[in-house]
Amino acid sequence: MQSFRTELENPVVERDIIELERKIRLYRDGKIDEEKFRSLRLARGIYGQRQQGVQMVRIKLPYGKVTTQQLERICQVSDEYSRGNLHITTRQDIQIHYVSLDRTPELWAELERDDITLREACGNTVRNVTASATAGIDPKELFDVSPYAQAAFEYFLRNPVCQEMGRKVKIAFSSSESDTAYTFMHDLGFIPKIRVVNGKEERGFKVMLAGGLGSQPYLAEVAFEFLPINQIIPFSEAVLRVFDRYGERTKRHKARMKYLLQDVGLDGFLKLVEEERLALKYKVYEIDGTVTSELQPPAIIELPDFELSDWQKYDKWLTTNVFQQKQTGYFSVGLKIANGDIKTPVARQLIQIINELTADEIRLTNTQGILLKYVPAVHLPYLFQKLNEIGLAEIGFESTADITSCPGTDTCNLGISNSTDITRELEKVIYDEYPEFIYGNDISIKISGCINSCGQHAMAAIGFHGSSMKKDKLVLPALQVLIGGGVLGDGAGAVADKVIKVPSKRGPDVLRLLLNDYQENRNEGEYFLSYYQRQGKIYFYDLLNPLTDMDKITDDDFIDWGQTAPYVQAIGVGECAGVTIDLVATLLLESEEKTANAQEAFEKAEYADSIYYAYTSFINTAKAILTSEGIKTNTQSGIIKDFDLNFVQSEKVKLPVSFEELVYQINKDEPTADFAAYYLDQARGFTQLIKTYREAALA
Repeated sequence: MQSFRTELENPVVERDIIELERKIRLYRDGKIDEEKFRSLRLARGIYGQRQQGVQMVRIKLPYGKVTTQQLERICQVSDEYSRGNLHITTRQDIQIHYVSLDRTPELWAELERDDITLREACGNTVRNVTASATAGIDPKELFDVSPYAQAAFEYFLRNPVCQEMGRKVKIAFSSSESDTAYTFMHDLGFIPKIRVVNGKEERGFKVMLAGGLGSQPYLAEVAFEFLPINQIIPFSEAVLRVFDRYGERTKRHKARMKYLLQDVGLDGFLKLVEEERLALKYKVYEIDGTVTSELQPPAIIELPDFELSDWQKYDKWLTTNVFQQKQTGYFSVGLKIANGDIKTPVARQLIQIINELTADEIRLTNTQGILLKYVPAVHLPYLFQKLNEIGLAEIGFESTADITSCPGTDTCNLGISNSTDITRELEKVIYDEYPEFIYGNDISIKISGCINSCGQHAMAAIGFHGSSMKKDKLVLPALQVLIGGGVLGDGAGAVADKVIKVPSKRGPDVLRLLLNDYQENRNEGEYFLSYYQRQGKIYFYDLLNPLTDMDKITDDDFIDWGQTAPYVQAIGVGECAGVTIDLVATLLLESEEKTANAQEAFEKAEYADSIYYAYTSFINTAKAILTSEGIKTNTQSGIIKDFDLNFVQSEKVKLPVSFEELVYQINKDEPTADFAAYYLDQARGFTQLIKTYREAALA
């Protein structure tokens, strides 16, 4: 691996990238444990692929906002370091696959030249902050939530409170009560509200807490019906501090915030949040809600002579892909991107079109599409023509025919069966056999390659996730069918029921049966979700059950979509979050790194950050010595209790007070300079005390 150095204007970013390169070198030299290195690279957006020797790099684009200059930079990076494909995700990121690990620092540096980061796009961190793609132009919105999403992204990026949590945390802002950001499935969800106080309007948010999908979906609970805007950052930070301290860390399948909420209850959770308030960096955090007002609509240009090649398609496109903005005279245009994949040559042609005809602010959607903004009405025919020429005027944006899917077995370690080719097959069924569904979005269809719901199948009207079945001793690819999920509005949602499992090649017939039944038996004006609830799960099980008949299995059923060879189930190790390290020396080394970080933050007068770094040093040190004596740990609060029980009460380690009293000073004092200095000194002293104990024990 050749030495690499970068020159960036931001010294914090530059140091991050150089540190990544240094850690890759240490890993290559066998000086960093595999699991520890995995955790480190995940927090820098670098995720192992199904294919050995290459990585998926996830680019973090807060609320899907990207300029044409940034998109061009991403295209350059994809061409140089990958295969010229951009994959849009349901979290409004862009993923680039097949990247060499050794080239990731250089790739990151190239992206940062246009203010694009990889930091905390994966791992046990605050993931990309998402928002309604229509934020700022939504006719239903009370105010633009984009500045608040941006503020949350900036505040928690590199924040010591959320660097090494038990699991990931997801945050979303919806533009209106329509809840197009799906706040009900997020750890923290925000829906804009306005109340009148003393005759004046006050902005705030309805706050949803601890929702999640995965293998066991859980609908978020309402933490506040109204929280003033200057409280959303303090409240969010307090939530993260509670999750960091009390959340599960060993049992990965129980490590999401939803499980902590279920354990302690909403009132208990909010009580813990309130106990953190004194220690917060900011008790009030003001956010300028007008920062997006500088966006300039495009100049209306004199269009060249042209003739629409397909008037019939244009009329359909106007119906399904074009939307009136709240700004009079302007329209937004949705681009349906198949499987979320767009090649760089097409993306560059799109950039040229945007520069000429729309505002320079693209929004990637949580349905894996692209939304263009501020299109003057007179530009629409010419815009359609240009988009149609490059294959980006497909009708049915965010309709039933616009199916969401994760990469599945194409690249993901966890994929069980194909999700991309079956998506294209199901879309073909709708376009060819049920064209009326292209004009509505009542029935959402979402597909994941496994149970973990990256394709959000658990909240779909019709959902599928990859699975397998057995015929005698042979294994064939299968689809678990889920029905009845969806958005109810204002923070409420419905989780889809698992109804039945069928061989993958029968997926199109599942769709046909469901659509036929709905068309034939629904009441007038009855939406699909209401129809499902009226008929019930057993009705749909009976409807689909003939498709499970294993006596009619053919040779083709043993070959997955998009493949030619017989199916082989091959599931790797998932990397959706880092793996906890139980190596004593590594933990003690990390403790010293944390105190060094605390000292640096203290010297910058960032006292709250310094205190939190010192806190994590206490935790790592205590965990190290507990691990050395075979004592298993899970939560940080458990580590504190176990250390007192096994070392302080037995007087193996002598402290002036209990370890709990020592550590929990973190939320009993204001983050002042004096307390930060004292707490850091105590953390250093504790680490030295444990190292001495450890050396004596080894001797």
